[in-house]
Amino acid sequence: MKKIKLTCAHAIVKYLIAQKILISGKKEPLFPGVFGIFGHGNVACLGQALEENQKDLPTYRGHHEQNMALTGIAYARAKRRQQIFIATSSVGPGSTNMITAAAVAMSNRLPILFLPGDTYANRMPDPVLQQVEHFNNPGITANDAFKSVTKYFDRITRAEQIIQSFPNAIQTMLDPADCGPACISLSQDVQGETFEYPAEFFQERIHTIRRPKADDFQIKEAAEKIKLSKNPIIISGGGVFYSDAMKELSEFAIKHNIPVTQTVMGYSTMKRDHSHYAGQIGGLGGKNANNLAKQTDLAIAVGTKLGDFTTGSWSIFENEKFKLVTINVSRFDANKHLAQAVVGDAKVCLKELSSALGDWKAGDEWQKKSQFELKSWNDYIEKQSGPTNQEIPSYAQVIGAVYRNSDPTDIAVTAAGGLVGEVIQVWRPRELNTHETEWGFSCMGYEISGALGIKMANPDKEVISFVGDGSYLLNNTDIYSSVITNNKLIIIVCDNGGFAVINRLQLFKGGKEFNNLFKTSKTPGLVSVDFAKHAESMGAKSEEVNSIADLEKAVLRAKKSKVTYVISIKTHAYEWLEGSTYWESPTLEISTTKENENALKIHKEGKFKQRQGV
Repeated sequence: MKKIKLTCAHAIVKYLIAQKILISGKKEPLFPGVFGIFGHGNVACLGQALEENQKDLPTYRGHHEQNMALTGIAYARAKRRQQIFIATSSVGPGSTNMITAAAVAMSNRLPILFLPGDTYANRMPDPVLQQVEHFNNPGITANDAFKSVTKYFDRITRAEQIIQSFPNAIQTMLDPADCGPACISLSQDVQGETFEYPAEFFQERIHTIRRPKADDFQIKEAAEKIKLSKNPIIISGGGVFYSDAMKELSEFAIKHNIPVTQTVMGYSTMKRDHSHYAGQIGGLGGKNANNLAKQTDLAIAVGTKLGDFTTGSWSIFENEKFKLVTINVSRFDANKHLAQAVVGDAKVCLKELSSALGDWKAGDEWQKKSQFELKSWNDYIEKQSGPTNQEIPSYAQVIGAVYRNSDPTDIAVTAAGGLVGEVIQVWRPRELNTHETEWGFSCMGYEISGALGIKMANPDKEVISFVGDGSYLLNNTDIYSSVITNNKLIIIVCDNGGFAVINRLQLFKGGKEFNNLFKTSKTPGLVSVDFAKHAESMGAKSEEVNSIADLEKAVLRAKKSKVTYVISIKTHAYEWLEGSTYWESPTLEISTTKENENALKIHKEGKFKQRQGV
């Protein structure tokens, strides 16, 4: 067997470059690039190997380890898990800064390869700078924290171990059912050590993502349950994107006459003008879709993990005859809450299930009701998000102004906070794949870093990020990254004086305003932040506007800009679109105020409606 003598670091880079994937029949790099911040755990060995191979594996400089990983995660989502970014850091705080990003990837079922530096395998210089020592277990390092938030973890303590570890990590990240982040922790001394690797290890390997079929019995059982239903709905999740099953979803809905609701992560899997589009469901959904959910006797959940915001903490399905059919490539997600599981790829399973249903379809009255409910809700949204002279506009009015001046292909980006729910109500998709979010971990700070990754994956589309002042203050350095890499973003900063959506929850639960808005926190030296000037200092074009009319004009200027454009506007902290369902959150059982008593009453009413299951 032919062998090649290389350092471990050079072998890792050579192997990663050799990995390819077929996307629409075209061979592409599986790993399009690396985000890195170098330190003493990765600069001398892995850093040099990356520098020597930057033509085949580009390395991008990060400004914060969490942020650069979030950008890589967003890129993978926008590429529908078909390409994977790498994030490398030094030992110590560099690596632990990526833990939150790993949790984002884990909860959203998204791939990213973490290559953090680690302490010395030989332990001779212990304790090294930035090492966290465990007195009773010297084998534990700070990187063990990745174990709870990754799908695959390994620590390389011998150079030859990469031969087994890296292929396993890749197959985990490409597995449609088990997809998530992988972490291969690199002992810094081992990175420089040599080994005679088999040449076959570096041969080009072309990957594809499997499309597992469901068991015939599961298809048969699901079809029988659906045929017994009178008022079914479909819940379209993010898995529809990853399976590229939008066409199959549309055909299934039309043939079988079933309204299609969408989750937050599945938003824009169907266009707003589709005959069977029924809007957003659950805790951030509209009253129209949730009214359907209350009456439906069967939901077909496609590619969703059925999180609490989708199900209203499992309270929205009020029909006593309600049944659940799930189509999911993940056995774990498919078998939740007493469902009839169809475990397999969404594109394949929708075709097979449609064939099993034959000519069966739901009644026209149910579909007519869905469209009537949708029109009523759309009328409400149009009114709430329309042009206004209101001195301090609401979130909905700000989003509406941007929406009216956007192109159908523009991509809206959201993440944590109140903007997510408001955006998915107002930004009704005129084209597929025009809304991207992070709602699995609800991570503040994703809005700008994530938008950068989405822009890198969609260089020909306008990417518009909606961010609150709280998230902006938490993470804004990727404005600079977007400028210096020529990845133009439009960023709308809604300045409502703090963490307004949590202030809203605090009041809803009967508490007093405390420590969420700046005005109710310990801020004796409070000053206003000029977000426009701050963004300008990082190379962006920017402006602050004071009305919806001025915002609409600013959006048009931003559209013409060649560089990142930031628009800041003061936004109302107390005006929100109408809520339409229960969402379980902690509630005091001993009330001290009338507001507490009311919150507890609502809490108990919601708990009473919850569907029992596992």
